[in-house]
Amino acid sequence: MPETPSIYEQEHEDFRATARAFLEREVVPHHEQWEKDGQVDREVWRKAGEQGLLCFDVEEQYGGPGIHDFRYHTVLAEEITRVGASGLGFGVHTDIIVPYLSALGTEEQKQRWLPGLVSGELISAIAMTEPGAGSDLQGVRTSAVDRGDHYLLNGSKTFISNGILSDLVIVVCRTDPDAGHQGISLLVVERGMPGFERGRNLDKMGLKAQDTAELFFHDVEVPKENLLGEEGQGFIYLMQNLPQERISIAAIAVAAMEQIMAMCLDYAKQRQAFGRPIGKFQHNRFLLAEMATEVHIARLFVNDCILKLNAGEVDTALASMAKWWTTELQTKFADRGVQLHGGYGYMSEYPISKAFTDSRIQTIYGGTTEVQKEIIGRSLGL
Repeated sequence: MPETPSIYEQEHEDFRATARAFLEREVVPHHEQWEKDGQVDREVWRKAGEQGLLCFDVEEQYGGPGIHDFRYHTVLAEEITRVGASGLGFGVHTDIIVPYLSALGTEEQKQRWLPGLVSGELISAIAMTEPGAGSDLQGVRTSAVDRGDHYLLNGSKTFISNGILSDLVIVVCRTDPDAGHQGISLLVVERGMPGFERGRNLDKMGLKAQDTAELFFHDVEVPKENLLGEEGQGFIYLMQNLPQERISIAAIAVAAMEQIMAMCLDYAKQRQAFGRPIGKFQHNRFLLAEMATEVHIARLFVNDCILKLNAGEVDTALASMAKWWTTELQTKFADRGVQLHGGYGYMSEYPISKAFTDSRIQTIYGGTTEVQKEIIGRSLGL
């Protein structure tokens, strides 16, 4: 395959070696059991914190390394994807949630929360999706009524990643029922607050070890000190942060495709049919040629997006392009991979089977493919 020019420097490759060793030692031997349990062991979060694998861009005064370089995020995502450790919610925590707290938190909030998030003592989640509102965030019905020194929070959320293990949950809620998107705010709900309850750990098609839960809020008294940013600005904050989330998902998609490609290539060379390796049949050779081309293009595209994100030059439409195109391609890769493996591809113990089931959510969370196309279409003036 043609060599893709690397966007990584020596320090990133040194970090890759650290991440790879950590995963081989602390994750790979346990992940199968975690899949049966429906969640990872909380201790792996603390160990990841000790190794410096969480919250790279948190400033030093709050316990972080203060590294504003998204390449570290994508190196870790690539290594997690390489070993199929889809139960680890590190990316949700580091790439998506903690940046809200770093950017919007008051000094008191940062001192209170960030050190624990860096160390892995605190695990975070963000609660956007509701039973009746998914990608359409303006449809949020969870309400927070101003009661002077606190908000009274009521509602429910579903499909919340890190939902069982989380200690801090950024809840997207409506503080003004009549103000449309200007009535949405972000409140931080903490573990143990009266009226905050978790439902079941949801039984999913894939990502079996990644705890995904329903959350319920019944007259939860959330102190005013837990309002994140300004009241009524929540929708704008979400729009500002979603491009990074979508490029993070795209980076995972490309890493998954590269891993699927490697699996398929190895299998095509080893598996015999009619007296020769199946990779010698023209159909399979052409299939792998197409996959090699597509993953090469995807890698170049996402690398460019990562560099643009680092430079502060990613717009919403570009992030949406990266998100929908790479994730749709990932599901296509996984499907082709199962077909190439034949009956073995349908067996759960084969990594290609897990790659297939884990991949399917990628076109849905972070905003569905259809929503991404709407965003791109509007950017074209349509």
